[in-house]
Amino acid sequence: MISLKTFLKSGHSPTLFAAFLYFSFSCCIWVLNGAMAPFISETFNLSPAQKGLMLSVPIIAGALMRFPLGILSQYIGRKNATLAEMSLIAVAMLFGFFFVKSFNDLLAMGVLLGIAGASFGVALSLGSGSFPPKNKGLAMGLVGAGNVGTAVSVLIAPPLAQAFGWITVYGLAALAISIPMIVMIVFAKEPPDLDKHASFREHIACLFEKDGWAFSLIYAVTFGGFIGLATFLPTYYYDQFSVSKVQAGQLTMLAAFMGAALRIFGGWISDRWGGVNTLSVVLITISATLVLCGISGGSLVATTLLVMLCFAALGAGNGAVFQLVPLRWPLATAVAGSMIGEIGALGGGLVPSAMGLSRQYASSYMWGFFFFAVLALMMLVMLRIMQIRWTRTWAEKGGRARSQTAPSGMAYPAGRDGAGLEN
Repeated sequence: MISLKTFLKSGHSPTLFAAFLYFSFSCCIWVLNGAMAPFISETFNLSPAQKGLMLSVPIIAGALMRFPLGILSQYIGRKNATLAEMSLIAVAMLFGFFFVKSFNDLLAMGVLLGIAGASFGVALSLGSGSFPPKNKGLAMGLVGAGNVGTAVSVLIAPPLAQAFGWITVYGLAALAISIPMIVMIVFAKEPPDLDKHASFREHIACLFEKDGWAFSLIYAVTFGGFIGLATFLPTYYYDQFSVSKVQAGQLTMLAAFMGAALRIFGGWISDRWGGVNTLSVVLITISATLVLCGISGGSLVATTLLVMLCFAALGAGNGAVFQLVPLRWPLATAVAGSMIGEIGALGGGLVPSAMGLSRQYASSYMWGFFFFAVLALMMLVMLRIMQIRWTRTWAEKGGRARSQTAPSGMAYPAGRDGAGLEN
């Protein structure tokens, strides 16, 4: 196994660090409304359905903005694209500080928070771009660990909101984004690994294949579940168990940290055991823990332990998906992974809305948990059906890598680096 020192010397480690920091801050800001939801809901006296809508908007907006930012980065460079995005994030935070006065303003703020959610593809491509192909996977895994920013947000934002008011947190975020901007300007350099622009057809190519939709739907459960639940949990803990607003954030942090930490493990174990095998266990675990969460809504301890286990499975599932994507699209993993990441992230927008509607119309969050558990089981059935063909064509039994290259016609047009994307 390659040593850390050898790995860092094989590429430009300052750029890797800058990309990680940029992605971490972006994730932190993306879920800001979720972290402060108990404060916001109290201010505007929101109904459960309104809470769900408020929390869904940033997730959906962020997913939809990923593709345009990725295209922009091909024309102005990835480093410049990150700086442009962070500048827009600062403007968005100032909008929140000065102009959010009503629920409609809050929804507009949710769209602007989506700017931060667009960062994943550019961050991972920037961080791994100067590393050789054999080390790109590790580089992307390290940048992808910036998902921990979601845990930081739910840990730090509630105490700040309690001390200074939740509107002020937007202003503080506008100042804080200057930190990764300065690091990016001083330490990062544009990687040399892209030699041509991918066409629009190349970007959406995987969606013309059954496999592309299969991976997108599975990722909608694993990553969509991660970001959707991380955004909603502060509201759930506060409403369901009457804990303090700060405690709701702290409990959410435990789960979000598990999801971020287990992502790298998911990729590692998938390399050895197979991505299909790993995802099978992941989807069963997600479904079981969500059903139990719905049933055990009266116990804070049981719910917290179950949610942590669920997030561990979600994180491992994210890593497993992107162990398989490079096997299926070895010559176009970057563009295939980008589109799968975007479609998958849209799934996160379902979670807060489903939970809010369940509470408003069924007087319980239980049916929201059950709904997402059923989706996980549906993805498991689809996976087990699809893997029959996968293991006959481009993967070994269980979803491990084949020793030979993919058969003709199983990859999209060459001319791109073979690195995969993950979020």
